[in-house]
Amino acid sequence: KQSDVFRYLARLRTWEYRQLPAIHRCSRPTRPDKARKLGYKAKQGFVIYRVRIKRGDRKTQVAKGIVYGKPKHQGINKNKAKRNLKSVAEERVGRKISGLRVLNSYWVAQDAVHKWYEIVMV
Repeated sequence: KQSDVFRYLARLRTWEYRQLPAIHRCSRPTRPDKARKLGYKAKQGFVIYRVRIKRGDRKTQVAKGIVYGKPKHQGINKNKAKRNLKSVAEERVGRKISGLRVLNSYWVAQDAVHKWYEIVMV
């Protein structure tokens, strides 16, 4: 069944991506059709980077886990981010590889803890 095959491939991919660094360059796009739609061309100057982002809500940074003030402001774990994870991924790569420009990005994989995006850079 096709869905079983895809699920198996996804499991293999996520395992492989987990062993790699959070931001790394890929030799070729995982989804060539999607990359081309977003402006990627297989020629000099076009580069694909893969980024790992933690899924879920953002966590408030507090010193030693101590929160002061009223109970309303004592939440740490259930804070929703204003920006989506895709834009966070784009920003991280743009900051790390400052010599290149971010062109576009697309989703490649996810598991319970992480999401992976591939960023097309020029």
